[in-house]
Order: sequence, then structure tokens, then C-alpha cells
Amino acid sequence: MPSDPSSPNQNQIQSTKNLQWQLKSRSLHFREGPCVMGIVNVTPDSFSDGGRHNRPDDAVEHALKLAQQGAGILDIGGESTRPYSDPVAVDEELSRVMPVIEALVKSTDVPISIDTSKSKVAAAAVAAGAEIINDVTGLEGDPGMIDVAVNTGAGICAMHMQGNPQTMQVNPEYKDVTNEIMHYLASRKDALVAAGISPPKICLDPGIGFGKTHQHNLQLIRDCGQFLQLGCPVLVGHSRKGFLGKLLGDKTMDRDSATLAVSILLAQQGLQVIRVHEVQQTCQAMKVLRGVIQS
Repeated sequence: MPSDPSSPNQNQIQSTKNLQWQLKSRSLHFREGPCVMGIVNVTPDSFSDGGRHNRPDDAVEHALKLAQQGAGILDIGGESTRPYSDPVAVDEELSRVMPVIEALVKSTDVPISIDTSKSKVAAAAVAAGAEIINDVTGLEGDPGMIDVAVNTGAGICAMHMQGNPQTMQVNPEYKDVTNEIMHYLASRKDALVAAGISPPKICLDPGIGFGKTHQHNLQLIRDCGQFLQLGCPVLVGHSRKGFLGKLLGDKTMDRDSATLAVSILLAQQGLQVIRVHEVQQTCQAMKVLRGVIQS
């Protein structure tokens, strides 16, 4: 893989806009810029909004609000993956997410993503109408996940994580963080295709904050455009994460403006999917950015 950390040129960015992400029953296009994925955590312990939408009715109301604000995907998660978080049993995760997914597929046309590393949860979610499996373990954490992806035909997002949520922030090390993650995602894509997943169904995520130091995160944000070389849509989830609080010099500050600054940097590099908590401001910023570039 090339080691040049420079940003992609405009021809490369333009070519990536022609990519499509094939989901279970439809495709996402990126000709007008990034798709904004809205985060819906149905958890008591997520790092930013744990407990705010813990009841199914509250989560559905929040998700529909994000859809109204312009979210192109709704990402539903029932297990926190913050550093040092404890795993959740399958039945508990199902009880959190399934009522939300079942209600949303009846109430909105926005594609639903299930944020899980458990094959049973993924299978139930897709059967209920979810279009995407978003797995922070790169479909490696559960031996049955690849079969679920193949058999359901769902779109999948495979993320890089060094370690697991209990260990990932214990002294993560890389010789060259961008190139090492590039190689991992390239090999993961090849493995998924070899297992029977159609290449257009694959999206890749470098995993900001998952087994990375502060400097690793900053390097990846600067270099994210390089992952476009892999020929898949690229998703980045940086929203409200700790590196932003460190940049601001105050870990207690609201991080939505800082998140928005990074979202704009990612959009300028040609990234296809931006995963955030604050959807309305992000969609407005993307509209303005698109208007300036196209004028």
C-alpha cells in the first residue's frame, strides 16, 4: 500500500463519488457528498448519551427526529463499546434494539443499521428490516457473523479495532498507524469477499478511538482520504470522542462543534459516511460545503 500521507487529489475524490453501497434492498449513492449516519444508542452506559434514549419509545422518537433532520442512515446500538465497557448478553441486547428497529421500519424509509458484533442480534435485526450490519470487530468477533452477512444480503461495515473495548486503550501501539490499518482493512475486505460477500456491499471504517492514542486519532483524521484507495465506501465515527475534548483543552466541554469541524475535514477528503450524534448541524454544514464547491 502507498505510504504517502498526502490528501487524495480531486480526480480521486470525484471517482469515489461514483461508488455505491449496496444494502439489503437498496443502494446508497454519494454523488452529492457524504451520507450522515445518525447515532441512536439504546444503552444506559454509552460514553456520550448513555441513558438518554434507553426506553424504546424515547429511542424511536429520537431516531425519527434524526431522520427528519436529514440522517441518511439510522444506526441502532444496544451495547456500549466505549473504553472499558462490559459486554452485554445477547438476550439483553435483543430486548433493547428489536422494539426500536421494529417500530422504525414501520415509520421511516431511512435505512436502519444495526450496530452489533453478535450474529444473533444481527440476524434478528435484518429479519426485522435493518439494511446494514455495522460491526466494530470487522466481522471477526463472532464466528457466525459472516454467515449472517452472506445469507441476509445486508450491507456491512467492517471496522478496525486493536484489542477489544476492555483492552483497546491499554497502550495501543503502531509503527505506522495509517498504513497498518490500511493493510488490515484491505485484507479484511479480501477475506469478506472470499467468504461470499459481494464487494459493493462492503463499507470500511478505520475505527477512530478504538485502540488508538490521541496522536493516532489525529494522524488518521489527517490521512482518512487514503482509505479511498481500497475501493469501498469509507465510514468514520469521530463524534464527541475524547480526542476532541483534549484538543479543546477541556474534557467537560460540549464537543458537537469540534465534531462538526472534523466532519467538514472528512467531507473535504471525499469520505462517504459520517457517523455523528448531532445530525442537523452536520447536514446543514454538508449542504453549505456542497454549495460552495459546486458554485
